[in-house]
Amino acid sequence: MIKSELIQIIAEENPHLYQSDVERIVGTIFEEITSALVRGERVELRGFGAFSVKHRDARVGRNPRTGESVEVEEKRVPFFKTGKLLRERLNDA
Repeated sequence: MIKSELIQIIAEENPHLYQSDVERIVGTIFEEITSALVRGERVELRGFGAFSVKHRDARVGRNPRTGESVEVEEKRVPFFKTGKLLRERLNDA
C-alpha cells in the first residue's frame, strides 16, 4: 500500500471528510512521526508497533565490486518493532 491508497481508503470510509482534509491529516501524522524520530524520540502506536532510532558507529566497509576498503560514517537509522497485536494478527491469518 502506498500513501495515496491509504488516503483513498480513509476518505471512502469517512465520506463526511473532504479528500484534501484526509491528505492533510495523513501528511501531518507522518510529519509528526518523522519529527519525533529526528529529535531522537520513540513513537509508539499501541497495537501496531514502535518506531525508534538506532545509532550505527563508524566502521570500515568494503566495496563489493572492487573489494577496496571504504570508510562508512556513523549514522542514525530508523527502526520499527511490531506490536504484539499486529504480530498475533499476522500469525493467526
